Amino acid sequence: MKKHLIRSRVPAAKGFTLVEILMAVVIIGIAIAALVGANGAFTQVNGAAVSLSTAEFLIEEIRELTTMLPVVDPESGIDTFGPESDETTVAAYDDLDDFDNASFCPPVDVSATALTGFGSFTQQVTVENVDPSSLETPVADHTSDFVRITVVIVQNNRPISSASWIRTRY
Repeated sequence: MKKHLIRSRVPAAKGFTLVEILMAVVIIGIAIAALVGANGAFTQVNGAAVSLSTAEFLIEEIRELTTMLPVVDPESGIDTFGPESDETTVAAYDDLDDFDNASFCPPVDVSATALTGFGSFTQQVTVENVDPSSLETPVADHTSDFVRITVVIVQNNRPISSASWIRTRY
C-alpha cells in the first residue's frame, strides 16, 4: 500500500518584503532631497534677480536725475568737477559735474530724495571727460566737450550692476 504524503501548503505571503520597503524609502528620500535642493536654488536665483532689477532701477534714477542738467555750472561756467562749495546736498547740485565721485547711501531717486527702503544699496557716480575720437579713453578734466557718466550700484559692499553713457557740453 502506498502511502500518500500530504503536504501542507503554506500560502505565499502577500505584501512587500523589508528590502522592498527600504528601497522605496530611499528612493522617496532622494526625490525629496532633490526637490528641497532645487527649491533652494530657485530662491537664490530669484533673490539675485530682485537685486539686479533694483540695481537697474537705481541706475535709471541717476540717469533721469541728471538728464536735464548742463555739464558745467550754469552760473559760473566753471568746470569744477565735484560739487561747488555751496552745494552741500544732492538737491543743490545744478550741473552734471557736481556728481563726480558722488556716493549715495541710501540711494536717491529722480527728485534727489533718499530712498530709505533701499539702505543696503549705494549709488556710486563718476563723471569724467573722454576723448571725442575714442569715447572709451578718459582725458584730463576740462580738455573735452564729452563726458562719460558711470553709475555703479553696490549692495552690501558687492557690486551688482553698472552702466555708462556719454553726454556732451551744451
